[in-house]
Amino acid sequence: MDLQLEGKSAIITGASKGLGLATAKALVAEGCRVCICARGREGLDRAAAELTSIGGDGMVLAVATDVTTAQGAARVVESALEAFGGIDILINNVATAKGAGILDTPDNVWQDAVDQTLFPAIRMSRLVVPHMKQQGGGSIVMVASIWGRESGGRMTYNAVKAAEISLAKSMAQQLAVDNIRVNSVAPGSILFPGGSWDQRQKADPDGIAEFVRRELPFGRFGRADEVGAVIAFLVSPRASWISGSCVPVDGCQSRSLI
Repeated sequence: MDLQLEGKSAIITGASKGLGLATAKALVAEGCRVCICARGREGLDRAAAELTSIGGDGMVLAVATDVTTAQGAARVVESALEAFGGIDILINNVATAKGAGILDTPDNVWQDAVDQTLFPAIRMSRLVVPHMKQQGGGSIVMVASIWGRESGGRMTYNAVKAAEISLAKSMAQQLAVDNIRVNSVAPGSILFPGGSWDQRQKADPDGIAEFVRRELPFGRFGRADEVGAVIAFLVSPRASWISGSCVPVDGCQSRSLI
């Protein structure tokens, strides 16, 4: 299926590896220009080279910056506008949330979870929406989690991911009049090199094997490209009547009925 993304331009935060990079690959393969960003230049350069090998020269812009700061977020948007002339798509993918139980998680850890996950999505969206309005539309996706839809993960992570899902729904209702669609995706347990599940599997292979047997009905972890493919569809004109939705991409891992 042609997703009708050729000539479109996208910003993807946290795109040097994992879900962000997989999404960038899916978009570039469809002819979409992508601006990827991350803190580390080395990993970002590797990702850019890989993407260029798929899409060719001029399809990839790599910006090394920290989008958890207002200045970093602004730099990414300004760079994308200068390079591409417009922004059709925004993928909010940055997320970090540490902490433990309610009695063991101090205020600064809670604040860090909000600053590292929710505020980048808010700031990036606030920066791109005026440009999407001016050009007549656009599409935004929040990369959330099944643990934003139901309990199961770390408490702080659950809270900020639930907030992202709620933010996407509210934005979708506000921005429909401007032909801007906003959705969220809720991945389950996804295995990719250097990711959290990769680290856990190396540290405790027997324990993770038991987790897979107990919690993952298909008997395997999900792959990053499986999430990237869904995001590419959601931001495309093929998904023109999908907005305000949260789409689980979890291989039936979650238990929620909605």
